[in-house]
Amino acid sequence: MLLNKKLHTKQKDLLAAMREGEDLTQWQHVVLIFQLSIPAILAQLSSIILEYADASMVGRLGAGESASIGLVTSTTWLFGGLCSAVAQGYTIQVAHSVGGRDHRKARILVRHGLLAALLFSLLLMAAGLLISSDLPRWLGGDPAICKDASVYFRILMLHVPLMQLNYMAGGMLQCSGEMRVPGFLNALMCFLNIILNALLIFPSGTIRIPGLPVSLPGVGLRVAGAAWGTVLAELICVSIMLYYLLYRSPLLKLQNGDHEPYSRQELKKALRISIPAGFESVVTGSAYVAFTAIVAPLGMYALAANSFSIMAESLCYMPGYGIAIAATTVIGQCFGAGRTALARRLSWLLTVLSMFVMSCSGFLMYMFAPQMIGLLSPVPEVRALGTMVLRIEAFAEPLYAASIVISGIFRGYGDTLVSSILNLISMWAVRIPLAAFLAGRSGLMGVWTAMCIELCVRGILFIVRLSTRDGSRPLKK
Repeated sequence: MLLNKKLHTKQKDLLAAMREGEDLTQWQHVVLIFQLSIPAILAQLSSIILEYADASMVGRLGAGESASIGLVTSTTWLFGGLCSAVAQGYTIQVAHSVGGRDHRKARILVRHGLLAALLFSLLLMAAGLLISSDLPRWLGGDPAICKDASVYFRILMLHVPLMQLNYMAGGMLQCSGEMRVPGFLNALMCFLNIILNALLIFPSGTIRIPGLPVSLPGVGLRVAGAAWGTVLAELICVSIMLYYLLYRSPLLKLQNGDHEPYSRQELKKALRISIPAGFESVVTGSAYVAFTAIVAPLGMYALAANSFSIMAESLCYMPGYGIAIAATTVIGQCFGAGRTALARRLSWLLTVLSMFVMSCSGFLMYMFAPQMIGLLSPVPEVRALGTMVLRIEAFAEPLYAASIVISGIFRGYGDTLVSSILNLISMWAVRIPLAAFLAGRSGLMGVWTAMCIELCVRGILFIVRLSTRDGSRPLKK
């Protein structure tokens, strides 16, 4: 506990020194990046590990139940991406204000951002509920799994406002330099999700622990239980997150005199960030939906293997997303402090670090693919397909890392348009046409080969853009 407190204090000192214009050594830059990245990486990894257990529970119900969730997962990602885009419009402004040491403005942005996000999420929830009955059929799902898929999606749509507030509150804390609280609460949310799922998915039963019978309670809701577990876990943790943000955060907690109406400049900047980010979410989310629609006709085993393999692969790329969160914080505060030359140097350091980390994780994924997919499904056909496609995807991890972290760097600047354009090119000009072409020739392996090629192309595009952008000239505030 004492060591953690010292590390947290040191992190605050380095962030403050960077904002105040002090010259940090290269080693101090590395230390700062690790101090910001490690809590985010651990939170992402713990979330995925616990989601692994979650998916494994549903997998024990059968391939049909797994396929029903996999069918609508890409659409839930689309809705989540839109929530994330709205959050960016205000969280990035918070990072800039903290970097410029205008803490009062940052607190005002917190109030305004939470209200705007809540209103948007209610509209998004209504849209999701409206399409929930027909969505599985639109995606080409087998009639045998459409009912479960519809129920699962409908319940998850009820928690869209909670998800939106989680993105907004957690993002604001992270952009202020507070990584530990959002990381801990997101990990706690996934842990609660596992416990709640265990109670809600399966019926009451008896297990034997060292020969002694132990009765376990259960509701037996099956697929619907998995959705309700997610909703309840997020409700608990978002409540705690909001309490910390509004009443405990040293920089962002509510204070008297922080009441101001929305300003035209604030709204204009929020829209300039959120609209391209929302467009990117639509581009990538709709591409994931199209990707699922390409996989669905390949059969129930292919659909389940595709869903589980995406879950397994996320163990490899979540460290990249953790570093990207740190990148948004560091670059955002550098930009707010006017230190654009330092931001450019840190951009390359962050990119190289992420590529190294995800190269290591890609190697481990290739070596342990059978074990990773085996934990998720007992079905031999699903395991065989999952192992093959994970080993294909392992080769894309280094360049995928570059695209993830450089996107986080651009977010720190408030430049979300570039990522939108590059993702549009790579997803719709490379992945979807190539996947549709290879699906009929090589099945699921062809589809994932297309994904691997597209991720490599995407990484190259992001690296080229980072190398050609004029780092000496800041983006317009």
